[in-house]
Amino acid sequence: MAEENKETKLEEKTEETKTTEKEEKVEEKKTETAEKTKEKKKEEVKKVVKVKKTEAVVNAKSLPISTLDAMYISKFIKKKTIEKAIENLEMVLKFKKAIPMRGEIPHRKGKRMMSGRYPLKAVESFIILLKSLQSNANANGMDEPIVVEAIANKAYQPFGRFGAIRRKRTHITIKVMEKKLISKKKTKK
Repeated sequence: MAEENKETKLEEKTEETKTTEKEEKVEEKKTETAEKTKEKKKEEVKKVVKVKKTEAVVNAKSLPISTLDAMYISKFIKKKTIEKAIENLEMVLKFKKAIPMRGEIPHRKGKRMMSGRYPLKAVESFIILLKSLQSNANANGMDEPIVVEAIANKAYQPFGRFGAIRRKRTHITIKVMEKKLISKKKTKK
């Protein structure tokens, strides 16, 4: 009996060691698979590279400003850097520089300017849009953004109170591109 007890104990021990070995192998496989999935995720993250955008756009819908004023301001800021455009518009707010306009408008002091005005409300709206556009350009990784397009379109004009007058409304779109890309396009043409 003693021999039988010893044999059963040995068998039990070998079975226990076998089960513990199996459990260890299962745990090792789990940790290996977990490590492999982490490595795959890291590789996927490395593969996703943010593409540098070449342009930034800001759109404003139904601003309560004159479409004619917005059109001349758009022409005024076109082909300038965003910083320079903001600086010039701030000078307009201080009455140091006038927005050049055509038509029966009085002459203003300034370099090569026939006539102009100081549309303060419209200029304030444009400064806000240009600051927003500057942050968009920074987010897109642009170094020297230049205003390529500045478009002012007539929007729906709602009636005022009691239907006596129509209110002014304008849609504005401003687009910038990097200076390098603009010069490359010119050389291709």
